[in-house]
Amino acid sequence: MSEDILLLDTDVETALRGAVRSLLNDRCDSTAVLAAYAGDRSLSRSLWKTITAELGLAGLLIPENRGGAGGSARDAAVVLEELGRYVAPVPFLTSSVIAATVLLAGDSELVGQLASGERTAALLAPFSAATVEQIPALVKDAEGRLSGRVTSVAGALDSDVLLAAVQTPQGTEVHAIETSLASVEPVISLDMTRPLADITVDSAPGQVVVAAGAGLPALRVGLATGAALLASEQVGLAAWCLDTTVQYLKVRRQFGRVVGGFQALKHRLADLYVELESASAAARYAAGALAENDPDAAIAGAVAAAYCGEIAVHAAEEAVQLHGGIGMTWEYPAHLYLKRAKADQIGLGNPAYHRSVLAELIDLPLGRD
Repeated sequence: MSEDILLLDTDVETALRGAVRSLLNDRCDSTAVLAAYAGDRSLSRSLWKTITAELGLAGLLIPENRGGAGGSARDAAVVLEELGRYVAPVPFLTSSVIAATVLLAGDSELVGQLASGERTAALLAPFSAATVEQIPALVKDAEGRLSGRVTSVAGALDSDVLLAAVQTPQGTEVHAIETSLASVEPVISLDMTRPLADITVDSAPGQVVVAAGAGLPALRVGLATGAALLASEQVGLAAWCLDTTVQYLKVRRQFGRVVGGFQALKHRLADLYVELESASAAARYAAGALAENDPDAAIAGAVAAAYCGEIAVHAAEEAVQLHGGIGMTWEYPAHLYLKRAKADQIGLGNPAYHRSVLAELIDLPLGRD
């Protein structure tokens, strides 16, 4: 573990966090988020437009010489933590993190279009995919047209472009396909704030954006970066759950006293606080290791991905239970956090997978399933 990686926010990161939180506090009300479950995507479109136009966050991980903001993984982690805190239904993870990271391995002008917010992209892979072997490759015919089907793709409904893995005799290439040329079938998913879709491509033209020699490494880096930074979103989810539950228990009265005064509940919240602090440290270390190209980046990412997903689910479960009857209602936002936490837990590899990766990286036997 590197002792040089800072776990606290810098002044710049504090300012970024404040700007994102202020925007989301004004524009991302839980009632509007809930509308996504009725098929209303208006908040997603308007909020993403504001995030890209006013804050310029779409190109956060893209270098300045390619039209981006020249930020680091630490900056992206700050943004994802705040997006998680508000369960914001925007494609930052799928487009600005995963797709942008893949595209940086090539020289396509699409990188600049993503950076400006002019276009949005999604990797044509199941959201659960943790390895390149789990990404279905499209078939290219003699005329260079692409065909294939990929299920449970996150970010596709918000995308202008799909990034597809294509097997060629020279190796794996990454092609860009206009989303309008594919059949996009929305599917009912647990978390409708990050909806999934089944994608069918039938003889569609594609443009090579990452060549064969760089395609496979680019996809690996994209998935690994997404998994490591998803941990920050999970920390944001858990933080909202803990903070909101503590505030509720301070005012809720039962049996003539404040519910938060009961010792058993104090212990549950204290345990959750310790778990959240540990998860926050793991997520920030993973982001810092990525930002500095630290040799421990793979280990740090596996630790964060294995740990933070379970903590987010635990925090959301506690929020629902400790709010009592109100926590079970559709109108109260606790269920939004539980659904996002459960969906995130299996996104880009579940905790068991990342524990197995960690065991291999440090050459230790895996202690549990």
